[in-house]
Amino acid sequence: MRFLFEGQDARSIFSDEPGSFRNNTTVNEFDILQLFGSLTLKNTLRSGLRTDFHFGRWTSDFGRRLIARSNFRNASTAFDGFHWQVSRDKTWRFRTFVVEPVFRSEVQLDEENSKSLFWGTYFESHHFPWFEMDAYYLGLNDKLPANVADRRTYSTFGGRLYKEPRPGEPDYEIETTWQIGTRGVTNHFAYLQHLDLGYTFNLPWEPRVVFHYDYASGDRHPGDNQDGSFDTLFGARNFEYERTSIWGPFSRTNLQSPGWRVIVEPASGWILEVKHRAWFLAQSKDFFGSSGLRDLTGQAGTSLGQDVELRAQWTINANLDFDCGYTHWFKGSYFDSPAILAQMPTGGNKNSDYFFAAMRVRL
Repeated sequence: MRFLFEGQDARSIFSDEPGSFRNNTTVNEFDILQLFGSLTLKNTLRSGLRTDFHFGRWTSDFGRRLIARSNFRNASTAFDGFHWQVSRDKTWRFRTFVVEPVFRSEVQLDEENSKSLFWGTYFESHHFPWFEMDAYYLGLNDKLPANVADRRTYSTFGGRLYKEPRPGEPDYEIETTWQIGTRGVTNHFAYLQHLDLGYTFNLPWEPRVVFHYDYASGDRHPGDNQDGSFDTLFGARNFEYERTSIWGPFSRTNLQSPGWRVIVEPASGWILEVKHRAWFLAQSKDFFGSSGLRDLTGQAGTSLGQDVELRAQWTINANLDFDCGYTHWFKGSYFDSPAILAQMPTGGNKNSDYFFAAMRVRL
């Protein structure tokens, strides 16, 4: 049996200045991030199976695109409830949970959202190193929003096939996700398609080249009785889209994006990376992510532009590492259209630059 406590204190300075980015994704003053008890049986009924029970407040990753613990933005997503998993060595694992998502408050203690229930099952198979598989079902009944039109009742299901990168070998990742249900009183049907194709060269620095493609559905006809905007639930974006927190313009809804990246390891503990992606709306009449920008006529088009990111990571030892990077977003013609310009502050159509630097110390 184990008990775990994890606290968090995320603050911002100069947050009272005009134009501040302060909200509950950047500020979560001293709070309880995790507090749970667990029971582990390493040989359940002499079957050779490991069983784990968790009860309380916890964070976790389930494939990262739909459920993830944030590892860049200041405030992480947590859940209150029950989690159970059973596994055989590293061959397979089955997980299920029933939770209430935790509502983050900037200055008060976080508390569970009693008007939202989230549950699901997740199966992972590692029988074949060239054909690893995930399959999942997730249910959400969220009645918190005061606006009835924003309340969500979804069933999300899908699967993922992949092969881990290895020197001198190709690798891939294919994921398909489908959502059905209702948003408010409107029927909801949406989907996400993801593809990675990569190759790691058996050369000095072990350079790896990866090609990406994402398609997250949007709403084709806003205002009708069918909603088509994909909802990424509690997933993370920074590991494949861009740095989040006070920036992060792109999300998995109404989006299509091809791209590539090159990753090298020039020395022990060093990782250098360059990424380039082009960005388009999937449906010209729907919102651009969570920006609030939309042209109901569709005349603004779909071109959001392209971005280039440079990143360097340096791990000195198990207790200390550094991470820094720079992104330049060349904005597309969408932001020059009169309908979109009227919804933005002056200069909102100019290109964006984002720089970040982080240090992590483990004691």
